[in-house]
Order: sequence, then structure tokens, then C-alpha cells
Amino acid sequence: MKAMTQFSGKAVALPRRDVDTDQIIPARFLKVTSQKGLGKHAFSDWRYLNDGPLNPEFSLNRPEHQNAQVLVVGENFGCGSSREHAPWSLLDYGFRAVVGTSFADIFKSNALRNGLLIVEVDKAFHQTLISACPTTLAIDVDQQTLCGPDNRTAKFELEPFARHCLLNGIDTLEFLLAQQPQIQSYEEKMS
Repeated sequence: MKAMTQFSGKAVALPRRDVDTDQIIPARFLKVTSQKGLGKHAFSDWRYLNDGPLNPEFSLNRPEHQNAQVLVVGENFGCGSSREHAPWSLLDYGFRAVVGTSFADIFKSNALRNGLLIVEVDKAFHQTLISACPTTLAIDVDQQTLCGPDNRTAKFELEPFARHCLLNGIDTLEFLLAQQPQIQSYEEKMS
């Protein structure tokens, strides 16, 4: 994982509510154990027509939405079954953050553990973001702020451990491995 302190990126809106993990990454693509290559399958049933070409009606396929790094979503994003492949596919697609008013708990947890920033904002600010997309958003993980259109800023909360991992570019395993000297010292004292 790369450390995430501050970044600016193009935001694209997908304001559908109750987008579940099977819509984010359909089950037929869950046969892999690596996130590499999953981005092409993100929102596959919406992005592609039945015969394979891109669906020009789907918002992520529009030219002005290409290379977006921030996905602004509707309520209850990531509901449904628990699958780590959902945040993997979004990360591999190129998203660094997902902004919305509410997220399914297990999706939020999986996303943060894999380095995908989840930003929860209030409904009024959210509506401003939806209306402004595509736009550029500036996110400061350290200060936990999102700067949107007209320099309007919103604060967001991150669980301290998730914030620590994002700021340092580490996952849970890397955090634990970094504690090895203290663990070894403790074990030596206890034996």
C-alpha cells in the first residue's frame, strides 16, 4: 500500500443507493486471490453491454469521467455479502477514495484495511458533490478534511487504527510485523 496523506483527484458520481457488493464486483469474478486485474470487472454488469462493448450510458464510461480517483456514491454503498474483492476492484480501477453518506460496515472495514479511503459526509454536502461531478476534490487524511466545490470543506472521521495505516501505507499484517521486536522482548521476559 502507498501512504495516503493528502491528494487531489477527479471525482465521478454514482449516486445509486443500496449498491451491493455483487454489483460492485459480480460473483463470477471472485475466483482470484489478487486484486490485480479486477478493476476491469468493477461494475461489470453496468459498464458493459451483453455482447461485450462498453455501455455508453453508464456514467463511468463517459470520457469526462475517465481517470477519476474519487467515487461519490449513494446511500448504503457496499451492502450485501462480505467480499474483499469489492474494494480490490475499486482500487485496481484507480479509485483512491469513496465518498458517501453511509456505507455497509463490512464493506467499509474491508476497504479501509486494503487502503481504499472511505469518507462519510452529511447529506447537504453530499448533494453538493453529486451536483458538481465531475469535479476535483482535495482530501487530507491527516486532518480528516475533504475540500470540494467552491472550496467548501467537510470534516470526516476515521477510526484511529485505519487512519494510522493509511497515513503510513501499511496494512494490518505489516503493522503486526513491525511490532515483532516488542513481541519478542515480551516473550523473552515471560519465559
